Amino acid sequence: MDTIRNFLVKPNITIKQALKKMDESGRKIIFVTDVNDIILGVVTDGDIRRWILKNNPLTAEISKIMNKNPLVITEYDTHDKAKKIMLDKEIECIPVINDKRKIITAIWWIDLFNKNPIKKKQFNLPVVIMAGGEGTRLYPFTKILPKPLVPIGDKPILEIIINRFYEYGCTNFNLSVNYKSNIIKAYFSDFKHNYKINYIHEKKPLGTAGSLHILQNRIRKTFFVSNCDILIDADYADILKFHKQSKNKITLVTSMKHFTIPYGICEIGDGGALKNINEKPEQDLLVNTGLYVLEPEVLNNIPKNTFFQITDLISFYLKSNKKIGVYPVSEKSWIDIGQIEELQNAIKLFGV
Repeated sequence: MDTIRNFLVKPNITIKQALKKMDESGRKIIFVTDVNDIILGVVTDGDIRRWILKNNPLTAEISKIMNKNPLVITEYDTHDKAKKIMLDKEIECIPVINDKRKIITAIWWIDLFNKNPIKKKQFNLPVVIMAGGEGTRLYPFTKILPKPLVPIGDKPILEIIINRFYEYGCTNFNLSVNYKSNIIKAYFSDFKHNYKINYIHEKKPLGTAGSLHILQNRIRKTFFVSNCDILIDADYADILKFHKQSKNKITLVTSMKHFTIPYGICEIGDGGALKNINEKPEQDLLVNTGLYVLEPEVLNNIPKNTFFQITDLISFYLKSNKKIGVYPVSEKSWIDIGQIEELQNAIKLFGV
């Protein structure tokens, strides 16, 4: 019961607090209970995402979005029943309750299937990884290694990114390279892998999107673009599904970030008269992570051999009234490896 309490919340906590609880537990589910631990509902990260996408406030109570009829098993049910439910519904966790509907534990997929993860929904789409930057924020590491080869555990960040897409069936990778590109090529030529790597050579730095112009006649279907210094702990198949269902031309994966300004903020009126002091205001913002899904026609709007940021492309599409979507993930589902202090966090979070 001590362990299950890490996943229990009361119905009157805010959605923001529930999201923080999910991040702390390292799982994407929490159970809503009353004071006697009677189960009232279940909330997943998907429930919170749908709430955010409707532009609803994070200050609302979690009871507003919980599933009030969750799948459960009783303490008398067999593991075979739990297995069947998990396989049929493709869920990673099912709560176990007693006769009074008090939650006593939970069964996780890894408990029943020898730690084999749920099979990812497959899609074999092209992936472009922007791996040409100098990585100045990671000095002195990048004085020796190119940023994409900075190790996280026993693998470089670039290989970890590729492997995550490979789990979803992606086998066609395009690496945009410039700085220390020969070292990157040498690394991947030194071992056998079951995916194809194409190199896009930037003769000069072209920004986060300039090199995509070269792919105009090579990519003819929906594709992913990722920075080479980020790790996203999310369901890539669900990101793609959201992109397609929303009929977006571009989808940005964003992360919820909570900021507290550690000062009193002064509001002034005419002539410098003080109107109010807002002490240590807080803000919740959606931050661009550097992972995108794009339709192939966007390649036609990238200028040739020109420094061009992906944000320039997004601005162009916004002005053209083209549909651009946002797919939010939790704060701890995104790590920016471009910062030295985040390297150890990456090892802890992703277990690599």
